[in-house]
Amino acid sequence: MAERVRIVEVGPRDGLQNEATFVPTEDKVALIEHLQDAGLAYIEVSSFVHPKWIPQLADADEVFRRLSRREGVTYAALVPNARGLERALAAGVTEIAVFLSASETHNRQNINKTIDETFPVLEEVVREATAAGLSVRGYVSTAFGCPYEGEVPLERVLGVTERLLAMGVREVSIGDTIGVATPKQVRERFAELANRFGAERLAGHFHDTRGTALANVCAALEVGIRTFDSSVGGLGGCPYAPGASGNVATEELVYLLHGMGYATGVDLDRLVSAGRFIQERLGRKLPSRVLAACTAERMA
Repeated sequence: MAERVRIVEVGPRDGLQNEATFVPTEDKVALIEHLQDAGLAYIEVSSFVHPKWIPQLADADEVFRRLSRREGVTYAALVPNARGLERALAAGVTEIAVFLSASETHNRQNINKTIDETFPVLEEVVREATAAGLSVRGYVSTAFGCPYEGEVPLERVLGVTERLLAMGVREVSIGDTIGVATPKQVRERFAELANRFGAERLAGHFHDTRGTALANVCAALEVGIRTFDSSVGGLGGCPYAPGASGNVATEELVYLLHGMGYATGVDLDRLVSAGRFIQERLGRKLPSRVLAACTAERMA
């Protein structure tokens, strides 16, 4: 049997939160249905951040209420604090994610706290979520470079990751938030992270700002990483990282992995249909080259 790579679909949350206009609730729910149909078993549905900060996801509670849930699918949400966790629990979230940056300036811009001030907030969320029977995932943003500080020292990434795992986080997603990483840097950093914490507790989260996301996936695969975040159609960006483009497109990631002989459990044709659906709803061309190629083939 082919070795399996796990895909974490972040488009409904990380992708749609960066849209200039509010995507209707029914379209968000329909997108998630399409993603489930494609075989994606982990979908980050929304975020329970205060609507003032991310108005595009103000309907998180309603999206979760309308979901047609399927056995074997994880419906996750980003949670910033105890109040967000209360909403997540009431909505029936099956896993939560907490987040902070490896860069001090980006963390202040994103969370309005220092890194040290952020940890007690996250510890409370992780403790209460675990007590409620939820597992917790962690995000480390700007793990390769920061739009305000430049290259982020590896030791800072290691330190933040260690503290997240120590507080009970199941897995840490290491993020190239502004898309500056190159394969050499990815290989070196993930090799050190995997050596310290185990490759099975790590995931790669690459943005394609400079066209290196798929090459970075290959570099992470070389050192044993088998979980990657991606976004249907290449949706996404970062509101606190000027110029950052979207996440690596799920279609491109699946095409690459299948071509390399890995199993994902994802049906590429149905995934392309999901990308086509949200592209039509948004009324603009999405950056996924596989989506564009498959759409062109269909129209030929």
